[in-house]
Amino acid sequence: MNEAAPREIYGKTLVSLGRQNPDIVVLDADLSPSTMTHYFAREFPQRFFDCGLAEQNMMGIAAGLAASGKIPFASTFAVFASCRCFDQVRICLSQTKLNVKIVATHGGISVGEDGTSHQAIEDLALYCALPGFTVIVPADAVETAAAVKVAAATYGPFYIRLGRPKIPIIYPESYPFTIGKAVTMRRGKDVTIIATGIMVAKALEASNSLAKQGIECRVVNMSTIKPLDEEAIISAASETGAIVVAEEHLAQGGLGSRVAMTSSKERPVPMEFVNLGERYAVSGKSSELLQRYGLTDREIAKAVKKAIERK
Repeated sequence: MNEAAPREIYGKTLVSLGRQNPDIVVLDADLSPSTMTHYFAREFPQRFFDCGLAEQNMMGIAAGLAASGKIPFASTFAVFASCRCFDQVRICLSQTKLNVKIVATHGGISVGEDGTSHQAIEDLALYCALPGFTVIVPADAVETAAAVKVAAATYGPFYIRLGRPKIPIIYPESYPFTIGKAVTMRRGKDVTIIATGIMVAKALEASNSLAKQGIECRVVNMSTIKPLDEEAIISAASETGAIVVAEEHLAQGGLGSRVAMTSSKERPVPMEFVNLGERYAVSGKSSELLQRYGLTDREIAKAVKKAIERK
């Protein structure tokens, strides 16, 4: 399966958007070679603003540009865009509903050797708590490009979380991304795996191995965490009778919490969760960390069997 880094595609998509719309501007916090906004800076130096190691100020500047009619894309590592900037994002963007697109890279523990201080594993909980925000975690590079284009054309504050490493490409180039619409990647009658981000490819791997054991899993890519596709969740609960949620995030406040809230209200079914639990991770290679903390297709398969046993 071909692989690509979503952050790389993000940088190139920004250049394409910049050529089409002169109102698009880009801000970064001294990390443009890593967030890949340096592509935009190279082609549009007058529309690129390096704010230095001052992420809070960057959010305020982005708000000012948006209030002036520009469409700002503000980028840094996900841990800084969420934890360090939360007060500024809350006051300057959520409360004002300004048209700022925060596209953060290096989300989750797959940042690898960057270590605990750089692992954004609370970010989805924080951004989902903010009124007015659209929160998206693309499953691959193709969905990243599509989501960034839709965000640019849709008014309001966005948080799009991207990872650091290359990940499998699971969508064709023609894939049409729709805000708030989950995508069924595989049909099945025994259980539904709802995944987001890098866990979607792992959910597909788990479903393939389980199919050989006679277990048919529905696999749903829930790339839009907010607004949530509640209809897809209710259908999954009603038609398969059990749900497993997989995400690269702490147990509380992310996709699992939001799916559970919907299911418990509308159609309660047995649920299992594959996530980081209640712990911070250590430093290490991306593949080793995902293995160590159970963010694998094997753990998803185990969770599927537990959920089915509880039906």
